[in-house]
Amino acid sequence: MNMKRIALAIAVILSISSNTIWAEETPAASGSVRYVKAPRFARPLVEKWITEYAKTQPGVEFQIAKGNQSQDNIDLNVVFDNQETKSEDFSHTVVYFGEFAVLPITASGSEAAKVLEGKHLNSKKLKQLYFFNDDFDEEVKKNKSFESIIVYSGSNASSVSASFAHNLGEESSNFRGKRISGDDLFLNTALSKDPLGVSFNALPNIFDLQTRHIKDGLTIIGIDVKKDLEKIFSNQTTLDEFIAFLEDGKVTEIAVEKIGVSFYQGDDAVSRFLQWVLENGTKFNHEYGLLNLDKKEANAQINKVQNTLTAQK
Repeated sequence: MNMKRIALAIAVILSISSNTIWAEETPAASGSVRYVKAPRFARPLVEKWITEYAKTQPGVEFQIAKGNQSQDNIDLNVVFDNQETKSEDFSHTVVYFGEFAVLPITASGSEAAKVLEGKHLNSKKLKQLYFFNDDFDEEVKKNKSFESIIVYSGSNASSVSASFAHNLGEESSNFRGKRISGDDLFLNTALSKDPLGVSFNALPNIFDLQTRHIKDGLTIIGIDVKKDLEKIFSNQTTLDEFIAFLEDGKVTEIAVEKIGVSFYQGDDAVSRFLQWVLENGTKFNHEYGLLNLDKKEANAQINKVQNTLTAQK
């Protein structure tokens, strides 16, 4: 009888120990807070998701990760298409919820704005303005009008610098000028301090999300487009007009890239949150300066996250 009790006690202890180890090894164990890391221009949208989702699932808590938080404690990472490692493993995947656009900008009334006034830059001219490249043809090399201008680009992993560069067939290491560490909002700050500065940024950092107009102190650098489209690419445009135009048809000189969430497939609560985001949260994309995916792509992303839920059962 004593031996049976001893055996039962050992079995209970082993069961508790096994469950404890499983809980420690599984990211975001049931009942814990799930943390989301996002570039600053996407955080207001993510915060909206969190607020709205909490109304439907009050027992599941999501929070924006703090800047100094360890990556090991982060459950969802907002990433860009060019940041995605193409060989996804079996524990993590990426689903896309929208797109972001990047525009070339400078400070209103600055010396750089005066140099660029009236110019309608095509891809070749943008490359000449922003990049150092020994492969430029002789005609481009002879044009010295851009030499006095200082380019400001971002240097951290969440910067849209790589997106802007790759759209023009360049690497971010080829930018002329100065690199700015920290969030891309500091690119706007750099322009306000340097009359010869030019840069670029994502739409939510260029437009005021409340007024829907370009932020005070900024101006869009002229792009080579048809005459009937010039208003769209000027300071008279609104955020909503610009988003509608880009969703209808892309322009070669404007970087438009998918934005999504990388997550751990084994966490049912995370997968259900992302299913809600793809089915309900994307209706806030325009409000926060992002473009929607086309319907076919959006449905493919919903199916992708639904498959992770099926695999977890």
